[in-house]
Amino acid sequence: MDPVRNPFAPGAGQRPPELAGRDKEVAAFEVVLERVARGRPERSLVLTGLRGVGKTVLLGELRSMAIKRGWGAGKVEARPDADLRRPLSAALHRAVRDLAVRHRAPERVESVLSVLKAFALRAAPEGAKLRERWQPGIDVPAAQGRADSGDIEIDLVELFTDVAELAQDVGTGVALLIDEMQDLLPDDVSALCAACHELSQNQAPLVVVGAGLPHLPAVLSASKSYSERLFRYVHIDRLSAQDAHQAILAPITREDADITSDALAALFEASGGYPYFIQAYGKAAWDAAPSDPITDEDVAVAAPEAEAELAVGFFGSRYERATPAEREYLRGIAELTEGRDEGVSTADIAVSLGRKPSSLSPARDSLIKKGLVYSAERGRIAFTVPHFGRFLLGREE
Repeated sequence: MDPVRNPFAPGAGQRPPELAGRDKEVAAFEVVLERVARGRPERSLVLTGLRGVGKTVLLGELRSMAIKRGWGAGKVEARPDADLRRPLSAALHRAVRDLAVRHRAPERVESVLSVLKAFALRAAPEGAKLRERWQPGIDVPAAQGRADSGDIEIDLVELFTDVAELAQDVGTGVALLIDEMQDLLPDDVSALCAACHELSQNQAPLVVVGAGLPHLPAVLSASKSYSERLFRYVHIDRLSAQDAHQAILAPITREDADITSDALAALFEASGGYPYFIQAYGKAAWDAAPSDPITDEDVAVAAPEAEAELAVGFFGSRYERATPAEREYLRGIAELTEGRDEGVSTADIAVSLGRKPSSLSPARDSLIKKGLVYSAERGRIAFTVPHFGRFLLGREE
């Protein structure tokens, strides 16, 4: 098969050639856009799921939908130990620019930009010299007395309110998309929840769409108890066999090629239905096939190549971030689960490693912070990366 025409595209956050199995989420967001535009109350949205299920891709799709509807839209990727103020300023600056082209009063836009600049400038640490201060690239004077108190919760409420009112002026809304939301600092999580709460009470046309690992709802709930009612939570999971077949077959058909039903079944079995793995195995199977159609024998030949690539780029890059003590903990999970994608008791890990539970807490907490494991319920732990246990058990130490 011609490798130039290979339709599959494994990549972090890269949109697949066929966005299969997400029709329900896309349709639900279409309703959100319409309701907010009509001034109807609507909750912000939080997408949760393991790595490789397509949360980032879905965020990109929702952002595109908002832009097509004339909304202002900005995207943030949260990072551990990094303050939200600076990236949030850049994202909202983008959203305001989207709205500015439709607004008939330049002075009104400039007024909001001045508040945004005041908010952004507070990202500089206290006592920072002028040359060390980050400049947000907003060509208006910073406002005074609005969104510049230094208290992120107060400032965020004021900023969101002003940006939402600007959108309301032109009869549209603003979508703020936050990826890796579980990595936000505690103060930023609290501020974001408070701002969303204020907006929902005032029915302001600004919606936050967050995406993160399965324990994100617990992170939000620990910050503000009302977050359970503040957001609409949507769990993003692996694709069903039918949707996975569509994700494989549709792009192949568009290239005037074909694949046998046995090969479709083999690709689903190898990938487990996880969208990222479907792209990886699909790409390898296309390249391995000597002729059309792709067969299950081609999938069998291609599987080791796909697994070798995943071992380096998807699994290995994460494993290398772990310390020796953390790797011991990861290995313990893998052995107890026998490589399956399921959780395990932290007490059982301690027993299997012959250690006291308290002595393993630093390794566990660090792995959670690094995004390699998560705790969806007290006393249990699981990998955030599908098939990670299988990778560890097959790895030669």
